[in-house]
Amino acid sequence: MTVFKRRRASRRGSALVEFTLTAFLLLMVIFGVVEMQRMLLVYTTLNNAARVGVRYAITHGQDRASGSGVDGPSSAIDHTQVDQVVKNFASAGLLTTSNLVITVTYPDATQPGDRVKVNVKYTYDPIVRWFTPLQVTLGSTSWGRITF
Repeated sequence: MTVFKRRRASRRGSALVEFTLTAFLLLMVIFGVVEMQRMLLVYTTLNNAARVGVRYAITHGQDRASGSGVDGPSSAIDHTQVDQVVKNFASAGLLTTSNLVITVTYPDATQPGDRVKVNVKYTYDPIVRWFTPLQVTLGSTSWGRITF
């Protein structure tokens, strides 16, 4: 066997090993980008859900005449309608509504001109299980004033 043939035989399989390592790193980068984009989508959905909740709370004050369904009143004691509006919006963004923590507070009172705060938190659940240690809690807060 010549020296050239021995050298070529000793390199057999090295291209496969290099490809495997490179492909693994490339897949990690691609999945990382997908997870970051999904996390941004979840954060944007939470932000908009908090805005929708505050919008409902400021337009459906405590003195609202109709008292049931989607048009029900919202108060410091009973804000289930606001919670439901936030959950409906978040579910359209493909979030797991059982992971949502919704806090509705009325710092002043529930009269027209008073403030309303809606805080929404969500424990992010990654799609790719490699990133499971990234249990991040995302949140958004929105403020408004009761109009009537």
